[in-house]
Amino acid sequence: MTDATPSDSTFASPGPSDAPDYDEMTRDIADVPAVEVITTVAVHLLSAAAVNLGLDKPDSEHKDLDEARKLITALAGLVTASATEISSFHAAPLRDGLKSLQLAFREASIVPDEPGQGPGEKFTGPVYA
Repeated sequence: MTDATPSDSTFASPGPSDAPDYDEMTRDIADVPAVEVITTVAVHLLSAAAVNLGLDKPDSEHKDLDEARKLITALAGLVTASATEISSFHAAPLRDGLKSLQLAFREASIVPDEPGQGPGEKFTGPVYA
């Protein structure tokens, strides 16, 4: 073992000039309207569920129905709970996307859930084609 000590620069913390300017990189979350946050989260859930259903591209090899179920249920809860807060203008397309995912899930399942038992249907009610 050697008694060599690392140079001071090895453990030096970055100086003020090295720190990123977060004010320039991001906008203050307080300035983001709630409807924008809610719809952004909903679109992320919708997209993730679609990928887990294999809807991202033709002949997709990726399918994870367990993950898709969780994401669809979370999306249903968010859309249902926030619908009155974000107005029909924003909620209607999210509801349409949610229903499409619920139907795609039923189609992708080997043994489809009974109406009312599918992902998110405890929030939305039964979904029919």
